[in-house]
This record gives sequence, structure tokens and C-alpha cells, in this order.
Amino acid sequence: MRRKDREITDSEELLAVISRCKVCRLAMAENNRPYVVPLNFGYEYKNGTLCLYFHSAQEGQKLDMLKKNPEVCFEMDGAHQLTKGPEPCTYGFNYESIIGFGTVEFVEGEEEKSHGLNLLMKHQTGQDRDFVFEEPRLRAVAVYQVTARSFTGKHRTLPG
Repeated sequence: MRRKDREITDSEELLAVISRCKVCRLAMAENNRPYVVPLNFGYEYKNGTLCLYFHSAQEGQKLDMLKKNPEVCFEMDGAHQLTKGPEPCTYGFNYESIIGFGTVEFVEGEEEKSHGLNLLMKHQTGQDRDFVFEEPRLRAVAVYQVTARSFTGKHRTLPG
């Protein structure tokens, strides 16, 4: 990371940034062609490992690409705020962001899918409760997990 003064190194602060983000951009590639999609997500951090959970229809370009190449990059950001300056090139923008790399695995089985979907629902709704997913809905949805190999955080905030 070039701007070490903006790097977030504390794991609790990194997780706090993730907890405030509701959209994660998932980047993938096929035949040297990049593709990125914004997705709602859920997550868990266990034993020093970050796992992100996503869901979608059972078919489509994204799933086709992920099945061929499960290596991904992910990005999420928030706390956006313009800071004005006396001249155009002295303006700035405050933010916090996470960027990481990982591998996609498709989640199979009702219990495993329910776990991933529960994490997604809890994160998106802010409700700390167990959600119930009927078996037909679990069959109709694809659930996939990204296990992060690495991720970093960065922020720019107002002085003081």
C-alpha cells in the first residue's frame, strides 16, 4: 500500500469498516476479460479468517465465470464525504474501504445455505436473529462463499 498513513491495520477497525458496508463489489475474470458486480453480502470472521457470503439466481454470467475461475477480488467502501478546498485540485474525498483477494466456493446443503443466508440477512437488516428459509427457496438460490486469502483497509478522514 503506497499511502501507509491511510492504512487500517487493526483487525477490529477493519471489521468495523466491513460492518458498515452493505455492498461488496466482486471482481472476476474469464479469458483475460474482467467483470465486476455489486452484491449485498453477509460475513463472518472466525479464527483470523474472513468469509463473505453472497446469493443469486442459479444461473447467469457471474456463476458461469466463477465456476470456470474461482479466484476473485472484492472491494467495499463507505463513509463518503467531499472536502472542499480553495482551488479545484485541493478538494478531497473522505472514505473508508476494504480490498481483498480470495477464492469462491459454492455452498451446498440446506444447513450450509441457511447459515450463509442468515449471515447475509443479519448483516443487511441489522437484526440479530435466526431467519428461517423454506426448503423450496433454498433449492432455488445459489449461495457462495469467498474465503479471503488477504484483505487490507484504507481510510481518509477529516483532520481532528
